[in-house]
Amino acid sequence: MPDKPIEGEKRVFMTGNEVVAWAALAAGAEIMYGYPITPQNEIMHYWTRLAPRYGREFLQTEDELSAGFTTCGGVLAGRKAFTATAGPGNTLMQEPMSMAEAMRLPTVVVIQQRGGPSTATVIYSQQEVTMTTLGGNGEGLRIVYSTANHQELFDYTIKAFNTAWKYRFPTFILGDGYQAKMRESLTIYDPDIRGIELVQAEPFLGKPGVPGVDRPPTQLRNTYNVEEELYEVLEGYFKDYEKIAPEVAEHEAFGLEDAELVVVSHGVVSRACKAAVKELREEGVRVGYFRPITLRPLPVKALRETAEKVGKFLVVESAQGQLARLLKEAAFGCPVEMLELFKPGVGITAEDVVSRVKEITG
Repeated sequence: MPDKPIEGEKRVFMTGNEVVAWAALAAGAEIMYGYPITPQNEIMHYWTRLAPRYGREFLQTEDELSAGFTTCGGVLAGRKAFTATAGPGNTLMQEPMSMAEAMRLPTVVVIQQRGGPSTATVIYSQQEVTMTTLGGNGEGLRIVYSTANHQELFDYTIKAFNTAWKYRFPTFILGDGYQAKMRESLTIYDPDIRGIELVQAEPFLGKPGVPGVDRPPTQLRNTYNVEEELYEVLEGYFKDYEKIAPEVAEHEAFGLEDAELVVVSHGVVSRACKAAVKELREEGVRVGYFRPITLRPLPVKALRETAEKVGKFLVVESAQGQLARLLKEAAFGCPVEMLELFKPGVGITAEDVVSRVKEITG
């Protein structure tokens, strides 16, 4: 049995779901809990083929609700546990992930978005942004990375495990059906050779020693009998989250120095937006590109700085304004005008973006 799933670096050609399975192995994930739902099924399939070679494990549960709770259980036992789902499965996972927020459990969930509402299509969308960033009945105390390509699926799956175990907030990789199913070239690697130190897991329960004698007792709660007690706990969580947000938030941007209009997008749609902005700038159009990589927490400082100096944002997404709502909150009070190109559940091309920008700029 090889010591490591990946030796050195390798150039490969894979589907996005296969990439996630390899990345989870490289990140040191020990067990996946899951239930089949398109378009993430192959994450489970590839994991179950690969895991036995490296002493890893898999449990198929009776539904996504159970997959979410067993992932929490694996984490409580000190295992690097993860799950993956989409659409209605993501809906069911909101209850266990709310519990993970309440108990500060470093769960990792991969979401390959599909169309909605309900079963809708099994193909693609960006319609799970609101649910993934602010789902459940809490306050959205979670971290969400929105990937745009297969290299990022690999990189951010590894990063998600480190982020989750370092900061102890539920962490999500927000992909989509296009990334899940298409094949693309990328470099997979052993994190060690990139200088990435993997954060080690540790058990929350069952630690050595007698609680209250050899060590402080572990108290993990998701229920409170007194309003003031819940308020006090949440105030502490909010302070922790606000403190880490600037360290966690990421974005990429270009062309902002002279832009009169900035195209804002995330995930796979940002690929079309990037190509469109490059084409438009070559034609002399003063347009910029801004992509939040973390949708929760958003890169608020960079967003507001951009919104203060440009006249217009064109928000482009395969949803009916789910990203736009997050942006409006982040940029509240800034003088920027927000325009839209929304195509819920449908792919967006560079031609679509170029046409919309020219319509705006005349």
